Amino acid sequence: MYLSLSTIISVCLFIFVLVVLKSGIKFVPQNRAWVIERFGKYQSTKEAGLNFIIPFIDAVAADRSLKEQAQDVPSQSVITKDNISLAVDGVLYFRVLDPYKATYGVDNYVFAVTQLAQTTMRSELGQMELDRTFEERNQLNTNIVTAINQAAEPWGIQVLRYEIKDIVPPNSIMESMEAQMKAERVKRAQILESEGDRQAAINVAEGQKQAQVLAAEADKAQQVLKAEGEAKAILAVAQAQAEALQLVGESANTTPGQKAIQLDLATKAIEAKQAIAKESSVVLLPESSTDATSMVASAMTIINTLNKKD
Repeated sequence: MYLSLSTIISVCLFIFVLVVLKSGIKFVPQNRAWVIERFGKYQSTKEAGLNFIIPFIDAVAADRSLKEQAQDVPSQSVITKDNISLAVDGVLYFRVLDPYKATYGVDNYVFAVTQLAQTTMRSELGQMELDRTFEERNQLNTNIVTAINQAAEPWGIQVLRYEIKDIVPPNSIMESMEAQMKAERVKRAQILESEGDRQAAINVAEGQKQAQVLAAEADKAQQVLKAEGEAKAILAVAQAQAEALQLVGESANTTPGQKAIQLDLATKAIEAKQAIAKESSVVLLPESSTDATSMVASAMTIINTLNKKD
């Protein structure tokens, strides 16, 4: 069975329409942007979703990813401010903000931003000494990001962060740094040891001081207690003597008491003469036999006189 010419033409037209429609309908993926040119000139930027272009007239000139991208920055030799050669590499994180600028502002934005990161890193490290490159790595990363963003703005690129992976100094510098770190560790150990000895000496001195203070306080308390005891003893003796004298006085006011005194005085007189006789070869005899009696009488007269005065 042969098809007619009109049928063939209709089928060809239908196929042509399908091809045209298919080429005019574009589905842009998420986080991507298509740059459309018309007759070789920029026409529009198509974002994610369903988009239409004119077949055979409009064309997709560039397909740009809007995702964050990580780009390895190759290792390079850098001279620090104190003329030390370092081998430094890093990782650059960036994304495309403006697909138009990324397409027409620079030929290859990935290569351009990588080279910019290298030159910026070389410039920043050239302003720092070797010790600061290790101590201020975060600040160095921040400075590099700021400098790259200022230079990459015409390219429609935003640098999110830059991380230095390795900073490798020469072997001689590494050996010097290791010796320095070893010396620092020895220094810290000696300082800690001396601090320990100092603290121990302070503790010993404090202990001795406290012991002396406690001993002095104990001696003071002992002396106070001793003085108080002696004072109490003196007061007790005086009190006893006073009471004894009071009892003697009260007894002397009575007839039996006076007789007892007379007897005691006579006894003491006789004992005194006996003691004198023992010690001396000369014996003094009384003028009369009534000598002891007269002595007792004289003593009693004195006692009576005192009692009358009281």
